[in-house]
Amino acid sequence: MYIRMKRLLTMLLVAAMAVNVSAQANKYIVKTKGAKKVAVEEQTAEGTEVQEEEPEDEIARNFRYVSMCDWGKGMRFMVIPDKKDLVVKTFADAETDQMVSNMKLRHKIMVYQGHENTGGLHEHVNFICEDDGKAYYFEVPTASFDDYCFGKLGVPTLAYLGDVDIAIDFFRDKSLFTLANEYYVDTELDGDGYEVITDVKEGTEVKVVAVGVGTRNYPVKIIVTDKTGREFYQNVAISRTNSGMRDDEFEISNKKLHLFSGAFELPADNMAASEAYRHYVGQEVYTKYPSVFTDANDRPVKIGRLSTFKIMDIRSQRGTNYVMVTVRGLGSGKTYTKQVTFVSEDVTGDIAGTHEDLYDNLFAAGNPLNIPGVKKEHLSDIQKGVVNKGFSENEVKLALGDPSGGGDMDSNTYTMVYKHPGKPYACVFMDKKTRTVKSIKH
Repeated sequence: MYIRMKRLLTMLLVAAMAVNVSAQANKYIVKTKGAKKVAVEEQTAEGTEVQEEEPEDEIARNFRYVSMCDWGKGMRFMVIPDKKDLVVKTFADAETDQMVSNMKLRHKIMVYQGHENTGGLHEHVNFICEDDGKAYYFEVPTASFDDYCFGKLGVPTLAYLGDVDIAIDFFRDKSLFTLANEYYVDTELDGDGYEVITDVKEGTEVKVVAVGVGTRNYPVKIIVTDKTGREFYQNVAISRTNSGMRDDEFEISNKKLHLFSGAFELPADNMAASEAYRHYVGQEVYTKYPSVFTDANDRPVKIGRLSTFKIMDIRSQRGTNYVMVTVRGLGSGKTYTKQVTFVSEDVTGDIAGTHEDLYDNLFAAGNPLNIPGVKKEHLSDIQKGVVNKGFSENEVKLALGDPSGGGDMDSNTYTMVYKHPGKPYACVFMDKKTRTVKSIKH
């Protein structure tokens, strides 16, 4: 009894020295804007299912997995009960040995104090609560701590704050690119309500506005905003410390979108993936066909033939053969985006017998007005595929494409014949001397 009391006093002394009683405004609880304040009952449980990241490169260097066997004193966790945790109690009060409701400990911070064999059937994993200064323990369900710690089960309900603390600094004000097909929006300011959104386009550039705690399985909640000011979030597990999930569970399809590498992409990763297309940036191009682009307000806009642009950026779409091309109109100065591919197989979207989302079919390098014989006053008709008397040979090709045939008729005239499948027939009679259109037969 004396030894037990001595141990409790020691643990409480550590708490008095290290405890920073939880502030009324918890920095780890963050919400997207628009969440409403509601009356929440005590049994409200954290219900957001989110997933973990496969760390790589810069992420891997900053977020290290720590096996439970290697936990060090002072590691901090937050109690985040899931629905299933409302039935089974996790922690016992070290002074009374009475089990404590997980909801009573919800959002409290537990500081790891090591493990010990108390002489009973099971060992205890000890914690000091930063918020109430009390000592608690988790009793491992196996005969020894060593037998238990090598597994991935960890301590239920505990979200690892080590990842959250690193993430708060690492992601502060960073730009990211979206990769998932669904994200979340908070609906309750003081509860766990959320709404699922599925209209965020892959490759959307977003900015991190807040980082806090998510769930036990996926402890880092990253809130971002897009260029329209809409905020949404994803909970991700990064180091996987105490996530309570096996590695293979993170590969399940409905969980991959909650890995960091499935939810977001760092600009550096995107730039590396886009390196092959860098030489296109800065080039002037024009469209060969009418096509639908997306404007700065994320609205579809039909762009006509021979519209001229400067390529501002090309970014890979991870896991696909597509890239997102950002262009700026040479005349209008307006910015548009278009998803295209440089790979000709399995391409969707067909216009006039050609795949319009294949880059080389949609865009031609240069500016039509820099092509010899092309006059600005003729461009309006050329865009419509109309050829008039006096047009140059290059203007005819811009309007109708390359001829399917033709040749000399006499010493003064040659023809350019258009007999392409699915297109109107046309025979253009050209003056040999001036190399301009004499007449057109349809």
